[in-house]
Amino acid sequence: MKKVIREDILDFETYEDHREEFRKKVMNIKDLRRVHLGHHLTFLFETTETIRYQIQEMVRAEKIVREKDILHEILTYNELLGDNDSLGCTLLIEISDPQSRDELLKKWMGLPQHLYLILENGQKSYAEFDKRQVGENRVSSVQYLKFQCHGQKPLSIGCDHQVLGIEGPFTEKQKEALWGDLQKGEGS
Repeated sequence: MKKVIREDILDFETYEDHREEFRKKVMNIKDLRRVHLGHHLTFLFETTETIRYQIQEMVRAEKIVREKDILHEILTYNELLGDNDSLGCTLLIEISDPQSRDELLKKWMGLPQHLYLILENGQKSYAEFDKRQVGENRVSSVQYLKFQCHGQKPLSIGCDHQVLGIEGPFTEKQKEALWGDLQKGEGS
């Protein structure tokens, strides 16, 4: 995947001048790549533009001006992008009630290794995940995942965790967007 480079990032004042226009563009990109699975799992498949937006927003919010700090943000956020022939995504486990959240995050321990894409050849591609986000007694409510696609179009997403077995197809527009990302190097 094309990584975000330093030249892609504007200073926070210049970004502010173009923020609304850029934000609108990125929200359209995100809408096509936001996938809900069940009541609590939301996957946001990342692209160069969504990552650039995240970096710009951090630079803006934190008023980051030091070059080394901007480069650190770029390096950190680029890790969320897919590698060769893979899709990178952010998983948000969204549970509004604090008590339910705590209970479910404990029950769902090990969740990342049970998440998969079903590819057009029928094979399951299980998520690669950041082991730094694995707690001792509960899963983190934000996960960063990568799915290898092996040259195949992803058709659906699922989970085979013992207490959360669920699968859901991508819409036609989602399939087209994700396949397009893989084809043009946005997901790989």
